[in-house]
Amino acid sequence: MERTLILLKPDCIQRRLAGRVIARLEDKGLNIVALKMLRVTPELARRHYAEHVAKGWYPSLETFITSGPIVALIAEGPEAIRVVRDLVGATNGRNAAPGTIRGDHSSSRQMNLVHASDGPEAAQREMQIFFRPDELCESTPVLQPWTLAGDER
Repeated sequence: MERTLILLKPDCIQRRLAGRVIARLEDKGLNIVALKMLRVTPELARRHYAEHVAKGWYPSLETFITSGPIVALIAEGPEAIRVVRDLVGATNGRNAAPGTIRGDHSSSRQMNLVHASDGPEAAQREMQIFFRPDELCESTPVLQPWTLAGDER
């Protein structure tokens, strides 16, 4: 099983789309192993977006991500990183395919509802930024035998 970090950004929370997004993840068969609501501080934003801090557009990103509460979660499943990124869609909502979360609910490059880790190294680093190990709730969904073949578990 692979794990990935997903952030439901302030625009997702303000537009009351968090439940729909989480439902999409669960409908796909992903298991939520950690979940919490929090406010991102400027310091936390700089840790999370470390590779972007020196870019000219970073200040507006920091202002946006700290503008309201977010929901952070960790989802797991086979190929979870790719599966989540496919569900979320292209970064710019205007370019995201219909049927994806951004394609259905976003028309902005920055206010694009969701952050999803882009690879295994990023997922590992980002999960550690937002969750302590004792905040993860390990469990095997009782539906798993009906959603994954034995060699996929």
